[in-house]
Amino acid sequence: MVVAIVGAEHVRADAPSLAAYGQDALGQGHPPDLVVMPANTQEVAAVARLCNAGRVPLVVRGAGTGYTGGAVPTSGGLVLSMERMNRILEIDEVNLLAVVEPNVINGDLQRAVEGVGLFYPPDPASLDTSSIGGNVAECAGGPRAFKYGTTKRYVLALEAVLPTGEIIETGSKAVKNVVGYDLTQLLVGSEGTLAIVTKVTLRLIPKPPTQATVLAMFADIQGAVDAVSALIQRRVVPAAIELVDDDSLRAVREHTGQEFAPPGTGAVLIVEADGTQAAVDEDIDRVARACRDVGAMRVTLAVDAVEREQIWSLRRLLSPALKATGLKKINHDVVVPRGRVPELFAVIQELKARYGLRVASFGHAGDGNIHVNLMVNPAAADETARAKDAERVLFERVVALEGSISGEHGIGFAKAPYLGLELSADEIALMKRVKAAFDPNGILNPGKIIP
Repeated sequence: MVVAIVGAEHVRADAPSLAAYGQDALGQGHPPDLVVMPANTQEVAAVARLCNAGRVPLVVRGAGTGYTGGAVPTSGGLVLSMERMNRILEIDEVNLLAVVEPNVINGDLQRAVEGVGLFYPPDPASLDTSSIGGNVAECAGGPRAFKYGTTKRYVLALEAVLPTGEIIETGSKAVKNVVGYDLTQLLVGSEGTLAIVTKVTLRLIPKPPTQATVLAMFADIQGAVDAVSALIQRRVVPAAIELVDDDSLRAVREHTGQEFAPPGTGAVLIVEADGTQAAVDEDIDRVARACRDVGAMRVTLAVDAVEREQIWSLRRLLSPALKATGLKKINHDVVVPRGRVPELFAVIQELKARYGLRVASFGHAGDGNIHVNLMVNPAAADETARAKDAERVLFERVVALEGSISGEHGIGFAKAPYLGLELSADEIALMKRVKAAFDPNGILNPGKIIP
């Protein structure tokens, strides 16, 4: 019957397609029984009604860049791929907003709005492959979250389809809107478990006129962590503060043959400032002095856009470089309050020693969101077991530091067993009641978030 809704050319049932849509960047999941590619909201609603009537599990998929299995089935059913819904519908320069379909790629939107002097700040490392719908589902962040915040700060309104097929519109284009419960923000970060987002209205801001990027190199991770603390204490608010440790630097060097930092470098910071020329000059000077004061080996300012791009290419190369090691990369995007970043890195050093694991860490040091990658030989059962133990200890210690087990990747099914470390039984029970209100038959993205 789905063929009658979307057309035979937009339905996939062949084994290669089912295998491809059965996993995301996590590399785990279960093949669906069918893949369906709708073209518009009405087709999405028709498919949802069909699945709800037949109690068929329905999983919504965007670009498939997630790391927690949030957009793949756990036991068959139907994958609703949003890949055909990829249009930028409106860029409103007067009201500073954009209206997009869910499978618009983040980087494409950024380039489109910057072309008219506007700016969409959320910038996950996967910006050239991840979709806005997926960013909304996970409340994606990225390096610029330190200054500008995450996706939820920019979502004004949503069009969405409930699992039972009704079409709802939440929020509005107005900056202020306090009518009823805030369903827009409830759906942001809900990982496709409550509704199917079909249209997103995003807040934009004026494009900063000037940007400058610094690469600071340190002999060890402690020096880089001290520099982050020094920046925060001096009230510097750069657009981004990214930290990269020695294991990550080594992986990039081995993968690309490029030397982003000289031998003996134990960690680097990438710091970017933006705004007016005078403000940027002042911030960059304070950044450089703070880094040198805590013992930076070298502080280099990019002289032009080419050098800025070269510095940022280091950050974007990290995930593919770690994958290229041949080791299994167990990626955890933990987050702690900014002032507790030094304690988080003390925990990471302890895990390395205690469990004998290679742990590559990098991420958004300015907002406390660090990607802790446990690097494991998949053929070594004992190493896999040690990594599992280290994973739980990491989560326990992060929560004890007043942090969270996920800052931007979400829970999916990969972290669902650990939900109770952070949330009380009463909170989980309330979430189950919210889920049941939206999805009474439990067909939408089952097995995710709530175990």
